[in-house]
Parts: sequence; C-alpha cells; structure tokens
Amino acid sequence: MRTKVINRAWIVLVGISATLYAQDKAAIIKKLTSEYSLTKTTADQTDIVTAGSVLVLQKDNLLMVATTTTGNPCPNTYKEGKFTQNGACRMSEKFKKVPLFGHTIPGSDKAQVTTRTYVTGEKFWVTRIDIKDGRDAGVVMDLFTDAVNDVRYRTTLNIPFKGAMPSPDDAVKLVQEVVTVAPPDDDKKEAKGNDKGAQQGGQQQQAAAPEPAPQPAAAPAEAAPAPIEPPPPPPDAPVAPPPTVAIDQTPDQVTAILGQPQKKAKIGTKEIYFYKDVKVTFVNGKVKDIQ
Repeated sequence: MRTKVINRAWIVLVGISATLYAQDKAAIIKKLTSEYSLTKTTADQTDIVTAGSVLVLQKDNLLMVATTTTGNPCPNTYKEGKFTQNGACRMSEKFKKVPLFGHTIPGSDKAQVTTRTYVTGEKFWVTRIDIKDGRDAGVVMDLFTDAVNDVRYRTTLNIPFKGAMPSPDDAVKLVQEVVTVAPPDDDKKEAKGNDKGAQQGGQQQQAAAPEPAPQPAAAPAEAAPAPIEPPPPPPDAPVAPPPTVAIDQTPDQVTAILGQPQKKAKIGTKEIYFYKDVKVTFVNGKVKDIQ
C-alpha cells in the first residue's frame, strides 16, 4: 500500500514538472519571437512572402547550404564562442579544397551541395524559432538569406543553454551573442532629426521675433473690383496619367511616387521596399524588380 502511494506521488510530481517545463518553453519562444519577428517564405523557398526582422551575424564561420539542397546536411551548433557542424559536413568542406573531389557531402545521396560561409556583419532572416529538448537543449533557429549570385541559402542553428533552462530574458541575451536585430535605417533617423530640429528652430525664431509696431489706421479705400474668373479648360483636354514606378528608377524617384514604404529590408547590394500592394526591389540603387 505504501509503495502505491509513493508511486502515485511520483507520477503527480512528474506531471507537474512536465507542465512547468512546457510553460517555461512557451514563454521563451514567445519572448524570442517578439524580439526576432519571423519571416514567411514561399513554399519552394524562392522568395519572401512577409518580411520579419533583419538579423545581423555577430560571429564568423556560419555555414549555410543552398535552399535547393534536400534535407539539412549542415546544421550549425554555437558553443564556446564558435560555430561547429557535423563530421560529414566538416569533412566535405575539407574535400572541396582537394582537386577532383567536387562539392559532395558524404551521406547526402551523392547530391552536389552548394555551401557558403557567412561572417560577422552579414544579414539574413529567421523563419522559425523553437526550443530543443534533451541533450544540448537550447534555442533552435531556422535562417534564410537573400540571393547571392542568384542563390539563396538556409541553415538550422542550435544555441545550447548554459546549464538549466534560462528565463525568457536570459534566453534573449544568449541569442544576442550570435545574432542581433538590425537597427532602423539611419536615413529615417536623420530625416526625423532634421524635421524635429526645423520644428524647434521655427518655434524659437517665432518666439524671439519682436512684435511689430502698431501702424496708424489707413483711410478706407474703395472696394477693388472682383477678379475675372479664367475661362474653363476645353472639354476634350487630355489628362496626364499618374506617374508609375519603372525599372532603373532610384529610391528617391520611387518614394516621390509611392511615398515612404511600410518596411525596408537590405541585404548586401539589394534593398527591398514593402508597400501595401507592391514590393519594389533595388540592386545597387536602381529598381530591378516590381511585384
């Protein structure tokens, strides 16, 4: 009888622990996704549907594979200040430097895999955030890049916890060792600063201006005749079409037509302006794509 009571108590404790663990896990994911908003891609991972936060890499040697690669042969783990990959992936990267070996990763069905190593300062997006259980428990992030020479890259990054499961705020600090959110565009800050300074300057100038001296009352003048209204335009006068965005226009020309975008994303030489019903892509400061 005593053994049954102990077993029931143990089952209750295990159930409570599992519930608390699930709650802590959900709280961490919620905190991270509020700091690092997710990006949604198309099903074939060829383009972005909804852009989230732009992430900036804080460490060198993050290895990614082309989005056309089957599976995930080169996941990354961040530990002790550096990234590591599995043995097959590391061996493949070494074989690439040997003539005649090509770019094949062992264990990937002999498929040719295109890889690229990202370094500190490069930018990309995050499409998924989760918590890994068990061994090397930590934060798991799926990363997705803009096209480099017409190739987009992706990877899975595991950032293990340093000991027990951290609080949501400590989990954010752990992730910030590896990736941070790109700050707002400097030109927006400068524009806001200039507007504010001009406003304040105008107010100060208005406050400092002396009141004009009173003028003697002038003799009443005769009422001026009403102005003659101009003739109406011809009924068949052509109406100029509204301006539209075109290829090779500059960002200034685009904003003059469409106004300021709801969001901007900048990766390498490419910059994307997101409007309510249109997406404009610039390459080297010229419009290259309108969707």
